[in-house]
Amino acid sequence: MSAHENLEHVEHAEHASHGGNKRIALLIAVLALFLAFSETLGKSAQTTAITLNVTSNDLWAFFQAKTIRMTVLRTAAEQSQANADGTADEAAKARLLKTIDNWKKTAERYDDEPSTNEGRKQLAARAKDAEHNRDEALARYHMYEFASALFQIGIVLASAQVITGMVFLGWISALLGFAGLGFTSLGLWAPHALDFITHGGGGH
Repeated sequence: MSAHENLEHVEHAEHASHGGNKRIALLIAVLALFLAFSETLGKSAQTTAITLNVTSNDLWAFFQAKTIRMTVLRTAAEQSQANADGTADEAAKARLLKTIDNWKKTAERYDDEPSTNEGRKQLAARAKDAEHNRDEALARYHMYEFASALFQIGIVLASAQVITGMVFLGWISALLGFAGLGFTSLGLWAPHALDFITHGGGGH
């Protein structure tokens, strides 16, 4: 929420207070406060999702690079093995076999290297974990977006009551505020609870 929008909400509340409707002024102020929270949480979740998306892409790129290197080494080892089998010179054969053994060990390390957490298996696991966390952050972001929209509509309706004097607008505004709090709570503790809304019924 921008500073200008926040100032407008405060002005609405002041106008309501000056007009003698302090309850509506308080309602507008509370809704503006909740809106600020949901907007802040939403921006944080969005930033986290973008960061994790970049991380997962980098890890998959590293995974592909390791796959290519491993394939090249294994192919070279197979070709050198054929050369070693056809070599009569024992010294040359021994050197080839030693090289082949080093290539095979390196290829195995590219595939699985728990000590550095940078083998293909580890990279794939880390990339999937980053994707899962990214999806979690996106789900939270969607919940906060719904909450912000409800708070904003609630502020508009509460402000409209000040102008029109229609009491039911204030009740609707309060209900929207409670609904916004519900979506904020889902974003914090159960972001996938309403996946049928955010993903058209797909879910995770």
